[in-house]
Amino acid sequence: MSTIFHANAVSIESLLNFPATLNVPTKKWHSAFTKIYCSRTLLSLAEIAKAKKGVNKASRSPSYTVVNLQHDDESFKIDQTSLVELVKMKDLDKLHEFGGIRGVASALETDFDAGIFGNDQDIARRHEAFSSNTYKKPPSKSLFYFVVDALKDLTILILLGCAVLSLAFGIKEHGLKEGWYEGGSILVAVFLVIAVSAGSNFTQNRQFDKFSKVSNNIQIDVIRNGRRQQISIFEIVVGDVICLKIGDQVPANGLFLDGHSLQVDESSMTGESDHVEVNSSQNPFLFSGTKVADGYARMLATSVGMNTTWGQMMSQISRDNSEQTPLQARLNKLTSSTGKIGLAVAFLVLAVLL
Repeated sequence: MSTIFHANAVSIESLLNFPATLNVPTKKWHSAFTKIYCSRTLLSLAEIAKAKKGVNKASRSPSYTVVNLQHDDESFKIDQTSLVELVKMKDLDKLHEFGGIRGVASALETDFDAGIFGNDQDIARRHEAFSSNTYKKPPSKSLFYFVVDALKDLTILILLGCAVLSLAFGIKEHGLKEGWYEGGSILVAVFLVIAVSAGSNFTQNRQFDKFSKVSNNIQIDVIRNGRRQQISIFEIVVGDVICLKIGDQVPANGLFLDGHSLQVDESSMTGESDHVEVNSSQNPFLFSGTKVADGYARMLATSVGMNTTWGQMMSQISRDNSEQTPLQARLNKLTSSTGKIGLAVAFLVLAVLL
């Protein structure tokens, strides 16, 4: 670079030393040319210096290692047990310890106005920490279950017994070739009754399951990432900001954020027919499964699925679904009595024939 600078300096010096015999216009043109040449020379030298500096900078290797000191904490500042007990016990003192409703929302990383972020990673994280808004259901009954259930009917058992006796006596009196007609006919009729009964009950059970899935799949208004949108009740997660209006079912346990004249029908939970007023000061607690009777509001979901009172009730009902209703008990008693009378008459006829 020093050689280039020296050559340019010599050229500039030769231009500046112009003869004194030149006239005035020629001197002006010579001076203008000299200034332009000097400017271009300086720009050229600056570009060369900049390029050389860039090469040196690019070839320089760093003498340090970048370390990420940010701590990636996937846990929330409040646990599921505390949230469940908070709403279940309607504990205002504990709510104040958490910093009020805003404190709980902050612990759940929920913005009052924008809700949760709501992307796939956020939803998966909340599912892992607080579970999903689904309930435990008994497994679907198979066709074999209904076949066995049909075989438990006393009338069917009597018919099977009569078929076996008829088959035995028929073969004894008329031989195997002709003696199996009556008993075999009864057996075929019994098996047809079992097949039709089991198939009908199995089909009805499947249709009922499908209807239950459709009827239970309620659409709920929530606010996620600043946008109000409708999602399935089964997609509600802890931390969601839920919008409620008259007639809506409360989809999760939660806390009242804001609203106007909110009254809730808790008869499905407590059996009380009186509506309960919900507000931010005295009673900010909302329970899953209740109905909005009046007003509108926004709520913060704190517990979903099996962690709610409604979920626990549904689980209990599922476990006790084998119990018979009073009507079913009376019908079964009537059927049993009829079967016993028929069995007694059958034995009486058999005794007379023998």
